Amino acid sequence: MSDLVKRAKTFATSAHQRIEHKRKYTQQPYEVHLKSVASLVKEVGGSEEMIAAAWLHDTVEDTPATHHDIEEAFGSKVARLVYELTDISKPSDGNRAIRKAMDRDHLAAASPAAQTVKLADLIDNARDICKHDQDFARVYLGEMAALLDVLGKGDGELMRRARKLLKKCMDQLGMSFIHPPPADSARNNGLATLGFSRRRVQRLFSEAFTAKDIAEPLPSFDGDRPAKGVRALMEDAGIQVAGVRDQGIVVGYMRREDLTGETCLDHSRGFSPDQQIYGDANLSEVILVLSRHDYCFVTLLNTVSGVITRTDMEKPIVRMWLFGIITMLEIRFTELIRKHWPDDSWVDRCSPGRLAKARELLEERRRRGARHIELVDCLQLSDKSYLLVQDQKFLRDFGFKSKSQADQAIRAMESLRNNLAHGQSITTQDWPQIVRMSQFFLSGNGD
Repeated sequence: MSDLVKRAKTFATSAHQRIEHKRKYTQQPYEVHLKSVASLVKEVGGSEEMIAAAWLHDTVEDTPATHHDIEEAFGSKVARLVYELTDISKPSDGNRAIRKAMDRDHLAAASPAAQTVKLADLIDNARDICKHDQDFARVYLGEMAALLDVLGKGDGELMRRARKLLKKCMDQLGMSFIHPPPADSARNNGLATLGFSRRRVQRLFSEAFTAKDIAEPLPSFDGDRPAKGVRALMEDAGIQVAGVRDQGIVVGYMRREDLTGETCLDHSRGFSPDQQIYGDANLSEVILVLSRHDYCFVTLLNTVSGVITRTDMEKPIVRMWLFGIITMLEIRFTELIRKHWPDDSWVDRCSPGRLAKARELLEERRRRGARHIELVDCLQLSDKSYLLVQDQKFLRDFGFKSKSQADQAIRAMESLRNNLAHGQSITTQDWPQIVRMSQFFLSGNGD
């Protein structure tokens, strides 16, 4: 195993372990899937860059790592492969069928090396899904068939194996032909599926909290200016990134740390399509971009004029927005408890200590005039979630495969809420949870 592949294996394994990422059906460590994909690529003679990308192919999509992190650690060739393998669609782009079509077009334009890695990924995923989830397999196999039609530049042996596996899975499921995936076939897990009626609230949040409210102006410099001089200016001003102008128009961006050559234009990077949003985009779209890139660029009047980084997620408006989402989730938990256990029939499931605290709080709130408060309203968030995860219908309805998976997701939400309430940083350990919650909010699922 080359040094590059060893480092990629270590990086990817560590990144997925830090967020306790596991395979959905078997609960195996996620690196089991990564190893399978890398092994398939190696079997057909993939280069060390391709094998490294196989280990890293889900890192940007699923962990806090960004494309910049990959480039810094493994160079531009591996980073390009990982970018080609990362979905570019957003929940706001439409239903699952629309989003998958966008991602399919992205892969159709990918290099033969990236398409080979994707074929290996499809093979391992199809094996797992067809074995454990026949209902979803019918959707996935349709998407797999559509992808195989555009992955013709990939390795021929892996293409043969993929088509053979597709036929085998279809035969096992009694599928004589591929059905187009239904518009509502998207599946989420963890907190991404904790649904509540929020049409009106989502509209309010989308309109009240937007990218332009937290973006910082993007300074820009003419491309023919000396790079070292601009770097000195950026250092003095504390600027990490700036736009590059060509004939007065911003055509790309440059990072201060890169400015070592002759001119600014020598270090110009193009704006990726999935790296740009309009000023009126909601914060969920901002967070999705920042889960993949270090910089989210904001376009106003058809010109890139603003930039947002993860540091901007610490701003009061974002913290207020996140706290509001958590509050609405807690309201939904209360509604579910009332529905599943009417007339306080849940009390036998609650520990005596927690029940006593709730009754004490109820008495105090009623003493202060809150006449419409019920006992369930006085439970802590942890108490409500404890009740719900014991109920198999709750786990089933919200896509949790196990009580432990639900516990993990809700603990992450509690950690984020506590850090928001106490003014602690939220962009380090809470970042994966922020991404999950924002995607749930953006997707509009789960009334």
